[in-house]
Amino acid sequence: MEEAEGRSAPSLLYAVKRLELVIRARLDEMLRGSGVTTLQYTALTVLERRDGISAAQLARDSFVTPQAMADMLRSLEQRELISRSPNPASRRELLVHLTEEGRSLLAEYADAHAGIEELMLSGLSRAERARLRSSLDGSWRALRPPR
Repeated sequence: MEEAEGRSAPSLLYAVKRLELVIRARLDEMLRGSGVTTLQYTALTVLERRDGISAAQLARDSFVTPQAMADMLRSLEQRELISRSPNPASRRELLVHLTEEGRSLLAEYADAHAGIEELMLSGLSRAERARLRSSLDGSWRALRPPR
């Protein structure tokens, strides 16, 4: 792949990581003063879509280790942003739930979050956005660990 002035374009892996880092910086900036970290916010957004999942599944979906998730859950529970309840199917397992306080926090930042995404996609048409999502989903499926 060639770039202007004879320079090689960075690899796609580099480009994806560069995008991830700038998104992370924007989210960190957005959440400054909120009392939650970007990783905690990510976990809360996962629960918004998939409430009542195990801590292990939440860790996988939030891109953190189970150990990091255990610490995160204690902090989020202390702030009353999440609650945990026994899994009826497995008494030893606790399911994680988003509380009303957690939902309120997500609602407070929903417009800013959407603004970051809209800015990121502002140069793309509707069709290009759909292709980007499809391409990212396909790339993720190709690399994800086997189940």
